[in-house]
Amino acid sequence: MSNLPKVAWIGLGIMGSPMAENLIKAGYPVTGYTLEADKLERLANSGGSVAGSVAEAVRDADVIITMVPASPQVEAIAYGPDGILAHARRGALLIDMSSITPQTSIDLAHAAADKGLRVLDAPVSGGEAGAIEAVLSIMVGGEQADFDAARPLLEALGKTIVRCGPHGSGQTVKAANQLIVAVNIQACAEAVVFLEKSGVDLSAALDVLGGGLAGSTVLARKKDNFTTRDFRPGFRIDLHHKDMGIVTDAARTVGATLPVGSLVAQLIAALRAQGDGGLDHSALLRGVERLSGDHTSTA
Repeated sequence: MSNLPKVAWIGLGIMGSPMAENLIKAGYPVTGYTLEADKLERLANSGGSVAGSVAEAVRDADVIITMVPASPQVEAIAYGPDGILAHARRGALLIDMSSITPQTSIDLAHAAADKGLRVLDAPVSGGEAGAIEAVLSIMVGGEQADFDAARPLLEALGKTIVRCGPHGSGQTVKAANQLIVAVNIQACAEAVVFLEKSGVDLSAALDVLGGGLAGSTVLARKKDNFTTRDFRPGFRIDLHHKDMGIVTDAARTVGATLPVGSLVAQLIAALRAQGDGGLDHSALLRGVERLSGDHTSTA
């Protein structure tokens, strides 16, 4: 039997499944719950245990990790008679790794404290590849002592792990991350269309750009998506649309003006309205192509 903390994992999507599997590889006993039967089977095949409900998953857990799409889903699994707060044992540590509004994280931390639970908000950046390779950047909000307790577990999931401040701080930094990523992808997409219409060898151009000041993790990770027009989702437009709503709302609350970010948020919303919400966010290239009179790009 492992001496490591028992982990309950709620939410086994594109990111959650490989992350849970990395914990299993690190020796943690993981019990998972999600709505998709095939994801539960995948967890079981990887050495994890399967629960039939949130309540069953969290009942004996030392650490509870949630990785679901947005604030409404976090609230649905946390609150109510069948939720985490009603069934987790006192003293358990709840780590929410979803990307949600900072206020949702703050409210959850306060509600959990009344139940004797500790909470960290710990959203991640790095996409599906980062999750698989366990090299995610993890931005954390919460108490220092809880962060210190969680750090060994988080080190099995990511490479850059930083406490950014009190509850909600992790989500605020994640919102800034999504702003930077969206603007970067849009800039790369515009460069791709410009280069192709100019008759330049796209692959060669992106190689040399990647070695200079224009280089970025976004360009390195998404280069193949751009060159092959492979928009299978690593991080869906739908989710980036949600995240841009979070950052624009949070910026308005604190009085920060985001002129470029607001424009890119609208371009993401337009792409989603055109039916591309299920594609990878590198599909912003499709929007630039449409605006440039090229409708040949395919998913």
